[in-house]
Order: sequence, then C-alpha cells, then structure tokens
Amino acid sequence: MGWFSGLVLLAVVWFMTLFVVLPLRLKTQGDTGNVVPGTPSSAPDELQIKRKFLITSIVAVPIWGVLVALILSGKITVESFDLFTRFGGELD
Repeated sequence: MGWFSGLVLLAVVWFMTLFVVLPLRLKTQGDTGNVVPGTPSSAPDELQIKRKFLITSIVAVPIWGVLVALILSGKITVESFDLFTRFGGELD
C-alpha cells in the first residue's frame, strides 16, 4: 500500500466514523423547545462540531491502523474481493 492509498483509506474510515458519531447525543430544536423560525424542529440545537470531529478522529485512527496492518500483512488482498473467480467463474 502506498502513502496515497493509506491517506484515501484514512479519509474513507474517518468519514464513515463521522456519520456514526454525528447523531450521538443529538438534541434537536424540537426536543429543547427552542425552534428558530425558518428551520425544521429536527435541526440540531447545538451541533458541537469540534467535539464530534475530535471523537471521530480518536475512533477512526485506531480502526485505520488495524486495517493498514491487515493489508500490509497480506491477510487482505485485492483477490479477496474478486467474487467472480471465487464463486467459480473463469476468465478466458
């Protein structure tokens, strides 16, 4: 794995983790009764984006490290995802 591939893998893992972290402990404007005119009641009351980015980074980096270790050890290869030949297909 090259450095650019590692960086792309980190970005994918980071954003997937972000999508999991964003709704955690979310208080909507409807929950707090503080709905700003022009916004839906399901909009967040306080987003706390810096805190969520920090939590995302703390969780995503170890996950990325495990994935990089698996890829560099050879336990996961490109052939692992070749479902055509794995299920009996033959290339002519």
